[in-house]
Amino acid sequence: MANLKEIRSRISSVGSTKKITSAMKMVSASKLKKAQDAILNMRPYTLKLNQLLKDLRADMEGEIGGEYAQAKPVSKVLLVAISSNRGLCGGFNSSIVKKVHKVSQNELNEKEVHLFTIGKKANDVLSKEQQIYQFNSQIFNELNFNNASEIAQDLMNLFSAEKFDEIHLIYNQFKNAATQVAVYEQFLPVKQEIQSDDFEGKDYIYEPEKAEIIESLIPKSLKMQLYKALRESYAAEHGARMTAMHMATDNANQLQKSLLLTYNKARQAAITNEILEIVGGAEALNQ
Repeated sequence: MANLKEIRSRISSVGSTKKITSAMKMVSASKLKKAQDAILNMRPYTLKLNQLLKDLRADMEGEIGGEYAQAKPVSKVLLVAISSNRGLCGGFNSSIVKKVHKVSQNELNEKEVHLFTIGKKANDVLSKEQQIYQFNSQIFNELNFNNASEIAQDLMNLFSAEKFDEIHLIYNQFKNAATQVAVYEQFLPVKQEIQSDDFEGKDYIYEPEKAEIIESLIPKSLKMQLYKALRESYAAEHGARMTAMHMATDNANQLQKSLLLTYNKARQAAITNEILEIVGGAEALNQ
C-alpha cells in the first residue's frame, strides 16, 4: 500500500485538476450559450435563402446559376475539414479526421483528393499523412461573416480557376450540448435543386430577371453556407468541451473519494501498527 505522504500528494493533485476541469466547464458553458444563440438565429435566414434559390432555379429551364453551378467531370476534389484550435473536447476533432478518412476511401477513392484544413487539431493529424493544400487557424480568433466570406471567396476562386472540380465541407453539426454530428456536404458546384411543392402554381414577377437574381444570390449563399458551417462547428466544439469537462470533473470527484478512502485505511493501519508496537514493547519491559 502506498505511504500516506504519496496518497496525500495524489489527493491534492486530483483536487487541483478538478478545479481546472470545473472552471473549463463553466467557461465553455458560457461560450456555448452565445454560440448556440448565434447559430439558431442564423438557421432560419440560411434556410430561407436556400429555399429562394431552389425555387428560382427550379422554375427555370436548364442549368442556370453561372460559373459556380456548372458541373464538371470530377478528377480533383478539395475537402475543407473544419476542426478546432484547442483540444480537451472529447471526440470532437477525431470525428473530423475519421470522416475525412472515410470519405477519401469510399466516396472519393478514385479521385485526387486535396485538403484545406481549418483549425489546428485536424491539421496536426492530417498533415502527417499528406501535404495540406491550405491551412487556416486564425478564423476562430474572430469568427464573423466578413472573415468567413474571405475564405469562401478563395474557395470560389479556386473553383472558377478550375483548380478543383468539386469542393466539399466536413464539419461537426451542432445538435445539442452532448451531441455533434460529423457532416459531409457539397460546397461547389452548387447543386441543381428540385422545385418545391410550395412553389408550384405561383406566378411571380421578377425585377431584374430571374437569371440575374440567381447569379447575384449564389455567391452570397455560398458565403453564408461556409459561415454557417463554421458557426455550427464552433458551437459544437464548446458543447463537446463542456460535456467532456463535466465528465472529467465527475471522474475527479470519484477518484478523490477513492483516494481518501485509501488514505483513511492506510492511516488506520499505521495507527494500529504503532499501537501494537507500543503494547509489544510494554509487555517486553514487564517480563
